[in-house]
Amino acid sequence: MARIAVIGAGMGALAAAARLATGGQRVTVFERADTYGGSVGRFERDGFGFDTGPGLLLLPAVYRDLFVKTGRESLEQSVELVQADPASRHVFADGTAVSLPNTSRSGVIEALDAAFGPGSGERWSEVMLRGRQVWEVTRRPLLEDTFGRGARALGRDPYPAVVRRGLFRRGAPTLAEVGARELGDPRAAALLGSHALAYGFDPRTAPAAATVLPYVEQSFGVWYVRGGGLRALAEAVYERCLARKVEFRFGAAVTEVLEKDGRASGVELADGTRFEADAVVAAAPLRALYDEEVVPWTYQDEWPEPGPVDEPGRFTVHLALRGGRPEGTAHRTVVHAARPEPGLDWTFGPHRGDLPGADALTVTVLRPDDPALRPDGAHEPVTVTATVPPQGVVDWTAPGVADDFAGRLVAAAEAAVPGLRDREVWRVARTPADTERETGAPGGSVPRPVLAGADGALLRAPNKGPVKGLWFAGGWAHPGGGLPHAGMSGAIVADLIAGGPGGSR
Repeated sequence: MARIAVIGAGMGALAAAARLATGGQRVTVFERADTYGGSVGRFERDGFGFDTGPGLLLLPAVYRDLFVKTGRESLEQSVELVQADPASRHVFADGTAVSLPNTSRSGVIEALDAAFGPGSGERWSEVMLRGRQVWEVTRRPLLEDTFGRGARALGRDPYPAVVRRGLFRRGAPTLAEVGARELGDPRAAALLGSHALAYGFDPRTAPAAATVLPYVEQSFGVWYVRGGGLRALAEAVYERCLARKVEFRFGAAVTEVLEKDGRASGVELADGTRFEADAVVAAAPLRALYDEEVVPWTYQDEWPEPGPVDEPGRFTVHLALRGGRPEGTAHRTVVHAARPEPGLDWTFGPHRGDLPGADALTVTVLRPDDPALRPDGAHEPVTVTATVPPQGVVDWTAPGVADDFAGRLVAAAEAAVPGLRDREVWRVARTPADTERETGAPGGSVPRPVLAGADGALLRAPNKGPVKGLWFAGGWAHPGGGLPHAGMSGAIVADLIAGGPGGSR
């Protein structure tokens, strides 16, 4: 029985810990904060509850597999998992609105034809079919297997070439170009690009392979955990870890990965305590681990950089509203910017300038139908989010900046929630500076999922670290950010430690 030290208690760490403990390993998790879940947190006040991280779940099969492999109770026996239908509602500056049904290709075609005109749905469907081809080519090497040298070939964008105007285009365009050339309507193009923007990608530079993001959502569905939101999923995974005898030490910051005879031999904590281990799983933000010299930069000649230092973060406004949630309200509404270019320029730089106006912001409005998150039926919790520059690129702690920007987000969100400001009881803004403080992520950046293309710039660090016995999991390692990806990384690392080839299948 090996002793395993896990740094961090995010979802990738929990997934790895549960699997390792089920395999007979003695697992101890060290977390600098006082709770588990990483970015999958909860904010509560006056009977209102809000997810502070993702509000919806994609690819629930990843967590179904985790629960099947680690105990008797299934995922559905542990949490109430429900489909969000419609999957999303989209509101545009010209007054157009369209609701996209969950996991219904024909329903999506009908909805887009009705909103954008005949033929719009079929054009969208053709792009999704090419997104499916990307999925089929990249699913195993990009998501399910450990990162290896062969994965570098995924630096070439697998999005199929398309014949247009008699010219055979060699190589794939950006996602924005796909929208402009193949969808034929700026609103449909904005809809396509919004999927990438939600993950922190600039649709103007994201590879066409990013079409896999809306494809996955449309094909496998969008899910919600009723009875507490996505934080309830983190609670269930944590409870599964406890059932498998995983030991947790909260308020225990790791300051060094110990090394002996050329391999990881344990960790040292901020109070000087040393914990010996046969293997170390680092599931904390990799850039922070290196910058704080938990893992020495000595190995950089043989190991790639931990990842970009200025990936975007998220700005969130939690709103307590008087008045109940109207019947038939969509769980998620995306309000598209009237002038998207200034907002994208500000978010992705290089010259940021002043805060953009409300009309330049694309915002996501979450309105869950969940009695566990409201004090009574006469009130409603609403969350508004937007992708924004990280702390440091913008000083979110400067006087008035967070309040000013929160006001702009709320103004934009009123297109989804008429009379929003008149119903407001209170609001709480959360910035990338808050994310940095709570999770240790440099700048409060939110890790993006891996994508093929872009000459490999969007791939993540390998799960196998630069020192023998050191492994990397979580959103900052392969296969990147997002709840399903974190779960996959935990499965890959657990399999590698157990002597397997490393795979989440």
